[in-house]
Amino acid sequence: MVANENGKKKGLAWLKSSFFSQSSTDVENVEKEEIRNEERAIAMKENEQITQQSNNVFAKDNQDKIILDLIVPLENLIKDRQLIQYKNKGLEEQIYAANETINRMKQDLVKKDQQIQEKNKEIRNLEANLTSKQMNYDQLLEDYKEYQSTSNMEYETISNQLSAEINKYNKLSEEAKNSQYQNMLKIGELEEKVRSLEIENQQNKDKYQRAFDEKTELIKTINDFTQRMTFSLSPKAVDSSETE
Repeated sequence: MVANENGKKKGLAWLKSSFFSQSSTDVENVEKEEIRNEERAIAMKENEQITQQSNNVFAKDNQDKIILDLIVPLENLIKDRQLIQYKNKGLEEQIYAANETINRMKQDLVKKDQQIQEKNKEIRNLEANLTSKQMNYDQLLEDYKEYQSTSNMEYETISNQLSAEINKYNKLSEEAKNSQYQNMLKIGELEEKVRSLEIENQQNKDKYQRAFDEKTELIKTINDFTQRMTFSLSPKAVDSSETE
């Protein structure tokens, strides 16, 4: 029974250390399982030996009625104790399995915590990027509003200038049309005057040509007359010179 109690204490101590262990590796779990199996086998052998000894000591055939009255409750107590030990073994196995599950869950929880931290880091990075992009968007929106306001003012200015230029163009176009019409009238008058001048010039040319022809004829007549006069006076001049 002392050996059984020692084995039980060792098993409970091992279970407590396993329960409060924060990070147990697979190798340690295997080693603990082997130790636990060995302790369980030793405890079972010790219980069997104790049961056999008690059966031999408390054999009903060798005892009187008073002793038999004491043996029966004692056997019941031993059987109850063995049943409790059996149940405790089952509970220990369940506790061990639960501890294994808890350790796995703790490891998973550590991994999940690491993943959550990584995700939180990613979320912070995304939030920083989003904040930066939001600031850039706000700046772009402000620049766009300023550009839109400036563009509207420039559009109004250009539109007014365009309207003024269109009015000026229409006025100049109207003036150009009037000027063109006046020029056409003036050109017509000038062309008519040119034609009149050409006719008059032609007439003057004809008059000049007739006068020139008459003058030429007159000069010819004068020259002929001069030549005849010169010829008729030539012998007399010679005679007068010789007389002198």
